[in-house]
Amino acid sequence: MTVIQNFIMKGIIGMNKQEYMELGEKYLFKTYNRYKIILEKGEGVYLYDTENKKYLDFASGIGVFALGYGNVDYNRALKSQIDKLMHTSNLYYNVPAIEAAEKICKVSGMSKVFFTNSGTEAVEGAIKLARRFAYNKDKKTDHEIIAMNNSFHGRSLGALSVTGNEKYQAPFKPLIGGIKFADYNDLNSVEKLVSDKTCAIITETVQGEGGLYPADVSFMQGLRKICDENDILLICDEIQCGMGRTGKMFAYEHYGIQPDIITLAKALGCGVPIGAFLANAKAAPAMVPGDHGTTYGGNPFVTAAAGKVLDLFEVYDILNKVNSTGKYLEQQLDSLAEQYDEIITRRGIGLMQGLEFRNPVGEIVTDALENGLIILTAGTNVLRFLPPLIISNSDIDLMIAILRNVIDKNIEN
Repeated sequence: MTVIQNFIMKGIIGMNKQEYMELGEKYLFKTYNRYKIILEKGEGVYLYDTENKKYLDFASGIGVFALGYGNVDYNRALKSQIDKLMHTSNLYYNVPAIEAAEKICKVSGMSKVFFTNSGTEAVEGAIKLARRFAYNKDKKTDHEIIAMNNSFHGRSLGALSVTGNEKYQAPFKPLIGGIKFADYNDLNSVEKLVSDKTCAIITETVQGEGGLYPADVSFMQGLRKICDENDILLICDEIQCGMGRTGKMFAYEHYGIQPDIITLAKALGCGVPIGAFLANAKAAPAMVPGDHGTTYGGNPFVTAAAGKVLDLFEVYDILNKVNSTGKYLEQQLDSLAEQYDEIITRRGIGLMQGLEFRNPVGEIVTDALENGLIILTAGTNVLRFLPPLIISNSDIDLMIAILRNVIDKNIEN
């Protein structure tokens, strides 16, 4: 009999917060340093814990809940699909997957899509596709990929291999070989690494975990030129910065370029576990039956969600909304930065913003949580803001007011 069942047998309705957390510590892997709250429900841009405390959410599940919580149309689509069919495997076609594939390919301008269960898996697929593309050309197996320092692409061995952060990599070496690292926004450092073995260049269009650094226009256009001149594939990781977060459906659109491969996840499903890698007509044919697969990826349930998300982006005019509220958020964060010497600068695009501080921001995040505001970090010294894309100017004003009080408290201490 489980601990929870014991409580039920004793006639006790549920457990208190501390008891649940202790149970979680006992049975969940200790791979996260979780904050001392238990979130239970959400509504709009707010989350509520088990003690019914209300939190203004400027994290959106790390950029996942683009449409906020409790969206009626989204929920109805998922409930309807549950009653029809949730899973079939990829041995058969299913209508939601086909419809979602058509929508995402049309909006991205890509040729084919492979649905995964996560962003990490999308990166794994992109790496395999790039290597398969090169192998088909020369039948060699010594191809190399150029990745960026300070990047983050995931924690599985392949994705970790192209993540330019020794802290994440060190305990798990040896990783996959053939990876070289250049400096983000330094085109010359990329050019020095290109050789006849190079099959792909992978980059986040906006570095997220690494501190909220948007790419320079010259850098992205330069990468595209290098790839074109050397028959190399350009992979843009849009897992965090894609799906409307920067005011365009995909962040690379700000740069006037088109990648050969895109990786997506997070807001693609707005809560359900789905990712994807997409390829253009040049790269997509490289993979053939047997090269890649997944049991759950692209099942009817998750693709029904993704298809509905893409529909609702149009219904709610999300991109125009992000451009408006994103500009307002930038203005308010800039104003905040001007008031405090402790804040070095603001960086970001649209509703993907960061404030860099002179000192670690961990206590600010913890104090903000105590005051009903959920924000994130990006590294040690950067506050990261990834609100739902339906956030309003008044929500931004409330966030700024809470954050100002928290910063004042931390400065006093």
